Amino acid sequence: MSDTTGEPTLTHDGSTPYEDYVRAEVLTHLQRPLSEDPGEMAFLVTTQVMELWFTVIVHEWRTAADALREDDLPRALAALRRSGYQLTALNASWEPLAHLTPGEFNAYRAALGEGSGFQSAMYRRLEFLLGEKSAAMLVPHRGTPKVHDELSKALHEPSLYDEALGYLSRHGEAPLPAEVLARDFQARYEPHPAVEAAWQRVYAAGEGPLLTLGEALTEVAELVWRWRNDHLVATRRAMGGKTGTAGSAGVAWLEKRAAKHVFPELWTARSHV
Repeated sequence: MSDTTGEPTLTHDGSTPYEDYVRAEVLTHLQRPLSEDPGEMAFLVTTQVMELWFTVIVHEWRTAADALREDDLPRALAALRRSGYQLTALNASWEPLAHLTPGEFNAYRAALGEGSGFQSAMYRRLEFLLGEKSAAMLVPHRGTPKVHDELSKALHEPSLYDEALGYLSRHGEAPLPAEVLARDFQARYEPHPAVEAAWQRVYAAGEGPLLTLGEALTEVAELVWRWRNDHLVATRRAMGGKTGTAGSAGVAWLEKRAAKHVFPELWTARSHV
């Protein structure tokens, strides 16, 4: 801004500072529609926006996981809180696609070819942080070594929930058993009765920093559940029960995903408080 007139600076050497920082020229030229249908542009932009939200949410959850491992609960809670706002924005991204008729979707569906959202590397990293681990999900990325290596590293690291349980074990009434704390981190997280009992004690107490952590994680879990359900409904509305792209079971596969609880003991423990 000008120091004398209050008017914005209009002349710059080279590109504008805004462009240098945001890279808008790159972002707004990434769309390459493959059909003549005008609706494909909205599909492309919406999907790319989702990828950007995946990126920042992964950043926040990694920040939270690191903070929990270092016993820095305030930093972890701040990152989880920010991710809640970001998940809300991510879920709202379904709105441009949520009302597609089968005919509107079919007008450009062929442009996707064998493309499918489950092939998203950043979404896979997000799922791994939730404890939804699967070595098979690395297979689609074998042709891109850098991405494959990043996913392989994430597969073998503790998830956000693993780090939360480590914090719970160190600061709760009783440590969690070794089969929880030293589990095979490349395997999908499975509920454990000792974890349910620990969260039950936290919620029975009715207050304290561990309850605050439990509620922050529950908020994340609920928003992830809403994301999965919004995906399911949008897909069912656009294509019914047809086979999905890349040969998936489509709606049937999404129904199974939507039925699964993230951070499961945070939900089951409530039945015993």
